Amino acid sequence: MCGILALLLADSTASASYELFEGLQLLQHRGQDAAGIVTCGQKGRLYQCKGNGMVRDVFNREHLENLVGSLGVGHVRYPTAGSSSHSEAQPFYVNSPYGIVFAHNGNLINAVELKNLLDFRAHRHINTDSDSELLLNIFADNLQMINKPRINEEDIFTAIRGIYEKCIGGYACVAMIAGFGIIGFRDSHGIRPICYGTRKSPAGVDYMFSSESVVLDASGFSDIKDINPGEAVIITKTDMTKRQLLQEGNFTPCIFEYVYFARPDSVIDGISVYRSRLEMGEHLADQVIKKCGDNMDIDVVIPVPDTSRVAALQTSYKLKISYREGFIKNRYVGRTFIMPGQKMRRENVRRKLNAMALEFAGKNVLIVDDSIVRGTTSKEIVQMARDAGAKKAGSHCFLSGNKFYRFPNVYGIDMPSRRELIAFNRDEDLVAKEIGADMVIYQNLEDLITSCQKFNPKIKSFDCSVFDGHYVTGGITNEYLSHLENVRNDLAKSSRENLHSPETIGLHNNFRPHNFEKINGNGVERFEELGCVKFDSSEVVMELAGSVMIMLLL
Repeated sequence: MCGILALLLADSTASASYELFEGLQLLQHRGQDAAGIVTCGQKGRLYQCKGNGMVRDVFNREHLENLVGSLGVGHVRYPTAGSSSHSEAQPFYVNSPYGIVFAHNGNLINAVELKNLLDFRAHRHINTDSDSELLLNIFADNLQMINKPRINEEDIFTAIRGIYEKCIGGYACVAMIAGFGIIGFRDSHGIRPICYGTRKSPAGVDYMFSSESVVLDASGFSDIKDINPGEAVIITKTDMTKRQLLQEGNFTPCIFEYVYFARPDSVIDGISVYRSRLEMGEHLADQVIKKCGDNMDIDVVIPVPDTSRVAALQTSYKLKISYREGFIKNRYVGRTFIMPGQKMRRENVRRKLNAMALEFAGKNVLIVDDSIVRGTTSKEIVQMARDAGAKKAGSHCFLSGNKFYRFPNVYGIDMPSRRELIAFNRDEDLVAKEIGADMVIYQNLEDLITSCQKFNPKIKSFDCSVFDGHYVTGGITNEYLSHLENVRNDLAKSSRENLHSPETIGLHNNFRPHNFEKINGNGVERFEELGCVKFDSSEVVMELAGSVMIMLLL
């Protein structure tokens, strides 16, 4: 799961970097591993700054001032394919043809075939294990085959149509072509979200693409629209052109966006995330009543912050039971379920949350969370509640907002291997025993779908593959799932932590505060950069720092 942005300002003398920086901070919840911005200035020259870490850590004022240009692309990364290497921070860049910058949210399921295609037919070098680089090079190769000195919108639509023909998976993408404009498009099933909006300015109309509408709202953009599945939107200094490149088929947005990933103040595909979570709370309350019946001896409803707050509030309202904030969150610890290794996840739950004894002591507590994935976080939370003085062992209901997670996600969320999912070969009672709770109540999948579908009946189905194992794109074999398990399981991740390999060199990893070498027609010129690199299609910038990087896949 990642966050993507693209911005084009009508005023060619204005700087896009500051708004991209602010926008990426609003999308920080979508990726905490790396962040990057590439802007385009006069004469098509590109400027970039990117690196591992949170947005606030990657950029400072000097970096933003050096990111010149009125249009640009931004990205926050949480890796599901490839590794946490510095070289895989986005946006990516290729200088041929035309100078293309690319950022992507999602995951391709036919990456091996695409890499072979690019190697043996297109003869394009792929420098990382990131499927985002594959998408970029497929796009670049499609444009290369047009073989024109200058391209137009029709050529770009043709190139994107070629992506749809070759690439299988869930993806929302933004791109920038040097001196031309910005582009946004979405996979044919609409699995990953992307929207765009406009804003009037004295110089004309500004445009922005974003993973979530909250960025557009906060930046003063209006007339916000979602890009349809199979649709592409091209924006230049003079015009916006959009085209439905594929006939709308099975529109299946990822339901996990509404349950967990998206901010509650976002609207995705016409569905308010906030209202859908309120509706989830209504259905959760029904499940509590159904399971507990007349024995519902609950004193207080307490959410696990932050995502479950909305559902918990509505659950307490319907049950007519007091709602309290019993867990205080340290906002400077990232999302724990994507952290590598059980030990790290357990340690960070305690660092992230602190239970207030005032709200737990002597009470029967209904704890509401949005999901139980591995169960690591849940087990620690239940124990924290007990340590804070919850009345007795028989007092806890641990309530999850989702049906069982039984299958890995293949479209851009790093769910663990099947055997690491706590619900693998366990029913509700066994899950409760495993995490130390007295009861676990799961949401029905049908209720979960209804909670979202209610606000946009045009969406007939959702990608619920983590619950039911139905992968909407097809093409998911047992061999592929086994491959994912080998890559994503904790043992594999732990092994990669101990592998020290030199940082890769590439056109897309020129971002760290080291020495760089600029190669041009006048020979080799040595120079120092403070994390920002300036380049254009006639220059190649290569990092010469001989540092060592721990390879890690979150």
